[in-house]
Amino acid sequence: MTFPHRIDTHHHFVPPFYLAEVGADAVARTLVSGKAPEWTPQHSIDAMDRNGIATALVSISAPGFQCEEVKRPDLCRRCNDYAAKMRVDFPGRFGSFAGLPLPDIDASLKEIARSFDELKAEGICLLTNYDGLYLGDARFAPVFEELNRRKAVVYVHPTEGCTCAGIGLPPASLEFPFDTTRTVASLLFSGTFNRCRDIKFIFSHAGGTIPFIAERLARLERRPDFKAHVPDGVITELKRLYYDTALSANALAMNTLMSLTTVSQVVFGSDYPYAPEDTMTGTVKGLAALKLPEADLAAIERGNALRLLPSLAK
Repeated sequence: MTFPHRIDTHHHFVPPFYLAEVGADAVARTLVSGKAPEWTPQHSIDAMDRNGIATALVSISAPGFQCEEVKRPDLCRRCNDYAAKMRVDFPGRFGSFAGLPLPDIDASLKEIARSFDELKAEGICLLTNYDGLYLGDARFAPVFEELNRRKAVVYVHPTEGCTCAGIGLPPASLEFPFDTTRTVASLLFSGTFNRCRDIKFIFSHAGGTIPFIAERLARLERRPDFKAHVPDGVITELKRLYYDTALSANALAMNTLMSLTTVSQVVFGSDYPYAPEDTMTGTVKGLAALKLPEADLAAIERGNALRLLPSLAK
């Protein structure tokens, strides 16, 4: 395989106007560094080249489009346009998971159509909750119906949960994995996963705590009201999902994830630039240290993403 070859499905972009409107402090408070990243497309390309990454699928991270409600659709559109321009300006180096101005359903449906039909985005990025509403909430059903109709890839990134205990740690360290867990549980027991069989979901950070509590969630199948939403079983549904390696390329996390699912459901993710380049390098080295069979490592680093997003091979 030629160098560089990796496909990074968890890679963020930070347009200057986004940082100005959302606020550097709003971004910084979520991160271990306590600082908003200094970023340009060239910064991403340089880091990608140093770490064998051919293509990065960019997305807006937490706190998302956190601005006045009336300005949300406009900010979302401008960010999606910026990502589309990156794809044109740097052919083959970037794809995009377009954002949506949720919880505005009508504006989100319009942006789904624009993102796929005009901007040719590879997929959609959703946050784990919007104004405290988790993704399984019935109000989001029209969005998932449309994404299912389009057989979309939907990448889900955590944001700060509405139940944060406030113990003084950055949300990225503790709250993010738990908010991923909350939204996966919401999608499970609302029946969204069961209804939307044609959406391919990717969850960040090895699924948060889902691999650890999967069997605990499966115990809910004993109750008919919960079982009705997961007729094939909780574990079967969780095995169908995709999970990225961001901040998780270590034996503790990966061994737990691989006890739930298979190599075919794992994709490479770096979390750059919200996690600095040394974390990207650590992800590459961490996966190598697992001593996986060569074919399995190649699948995680590239092959699985190409199966999900065959347009990246063009």
